[in-house]
Amino acid sequence: MNRDMKIILIGYRCTGKTTVGKGLAERLGIPFIDTDLLVEKATGKTIREMTEERGWPFFREKEREAIKSLTALGKSVIAP
Repeated sequence: MNRDMKIILIGYRCTGKTTVGKGLAERLGIPFIDTDLLVEKATGKTIREMTEERGWPFFREKEREAIKSLTALGKSVIAP
């Protein structure tokens, strides 16, 4: 695996990306990053609060920002 390669899991909400990502990262011995947690930490709100108060487009923009912030990381498994 390339030293800077990132594996990004994509799929519909609630389909197991986090579960699969954690297992894959553990098996490969690399970090796992859940962008939902990054967004919640950055905004101080849960995804439910964000989407109810500001809508899905707001959450998706914050999600894009979180993913962009990960470009400098080395090997990792990312679940947006």
